[in-house]
Amino acid sequence: LVVLANKGRSTDAPDLGYFIERQGNFGNEFTGDGAAAPRYIECRLTALAKDVLFNPQLTAVTPSYDGRKEEPVALPAKLPVAVLLGTEGIAVGMATSILPHNLGELIQAEIKVLKGEKFKLLPDFPTGGLMDASEYEDGRGKVKLRAKIEADGDKKIVIRELPAGTTTESLMASIEAATEKGKVKISGISDRTGEQVAIELYLSRGVYADEVIPQLFAYTDCEVSVSSNITVIRERKPAALTVSDIVRHHAEQLKDTIRRELELELSDLADKQHFLTLEQLFIEHRIYKKIEDKTTEDAVRKAVWDGMHAHAAAFARPMVDADIDRLLEIRIKRISQYDINKNRKDLDEVAAAIRAAKAKLKDLVGTTIAWLEALHAKYAKLFPRRTRVRSMEEIDKKAVANANLTIGYDPETGFIGTAVKGEQTLKVSEYDRVLIIMQNGMYKIIAPVEKTLVEGKLVRMQLFDQEKGFAF
Repeated sequence: LVVLANKGRSTDAPDLGYFIERQGNFGNEFTGDGAAAPRYIECRLTALAKDVLFNPQLTAVTPSYDGRKEEPVALPAKLPVAVLLGTEGIAVGMATSILPHNLGELIQAEIKVLKGEKFKLLPDFPTGGLMDASEYEDGRGKVKLRAKIEADGDKKIVIRELPAGTTTESLMASIEAATEKGKVKISGISDRTGEQVAIELYLSRGVYADEVIPQLFAYTDCEVSVSSNITVIRERKPAALTVSDIVRHHAEQLKDTIRRELELELSDLADKQHFLTLEQLFIEHRIYKKIEDKTTEDAVRKAVWDGMHAHAAAFARPMVDADIDRLLEIRIKRISQYDINKNRKDLDEVAAAIRAAKAKLKDLVGTTIAWLEALHAKYAKLFPRRTRVRSMEEIDKKAVANANLTIGYDPETGFIGTAVKGEQTLKVSEYDRVLIIMQNGMYKIIAPVEKTLVEGKLVRMQLFDQEKGFAF
């Protein structure tokens, strides 16, 4: 319940999710703090949940595990909930990872399916951040996510939004680890997160934001990749689908659901029209007077049956025994206060509603589109897109790396490396290559190592640049 309640929060009302409205401490998705004990939290269904998930007349039920109650086999959802909320799961030999998507964009996509137009859907994460979806491949690829980072003056950087799958705690831990290794130049870090994320990073002297921000993306969880692998159960078998497959399948299912709802509505309207007609005939033609001298139940029922069938031409449909029971249950007070004009008005309204329902059934595609457009107008503004989509250049780790290693050479022992202390030293990064030249003219190009032995006397040590030559 807590996991479901924390998915898809409204920007206008933080406690309002897609399907559950929360009250109490449901944890913090930014910091990773857990929810309070069950006795301290409560929730209720949202208006959206009531509009799109529940219809008892269309819901197949099965006995619960102890047989004392009934539970739904599946809810007749009018939205593709799997791609709306996203989910992860693992089974024997297979796994699924479905990323969440935006409510308004999903509704618009289904409208385009029904209109026969092309559409494209991209994930939208509740934590916001930036996303490069160039490799999403309709749910069969991956997305690159970045934190939203802003420079606040010359000496401070503030992280405002998190990549999905991270928390303030895990993000700060990755930054601290990178700082300890000398990969990111900051002097301090502070977590000011409350209702919104705010992680403040203080820059070292002589270091600027445009230098540190790429380092954060290259060496910390400020940039992560999230893979999508949509595996669902279709016709009682696992199936690997795309986001488009699910949306198209659901659009057809939605048409069927709306058709069944209209058929139920027509059935209810026909029942109402039938009884209003019977009630009108029963009272206007004073058929109730025919039972005053009858002494047995059978005689009473026969009198009503015969009296009503004298006007059978006006019936909306054939009368049955159950209709007699309903007519006999009409109270004297209702008969005495009967309003003929109101009854005729009610009949006209029911007839108009029947014509409207039949027209909707005749144009089922148009009806479904109209329903989706009304849903979009009502709810999409409550759940705007949080994750901004943009293309991202790959961070060249070598280009942003700090010269955080010191290679030393000890001429007495002949050892060279980061663990060697000597008068001759060289500052390098982990991605650099070092050119060492011996007195006999031999040379080597090596990666920064902790400790290694050099054969012969070393006369020169410098960074190796393959685009430039060297001479000595």
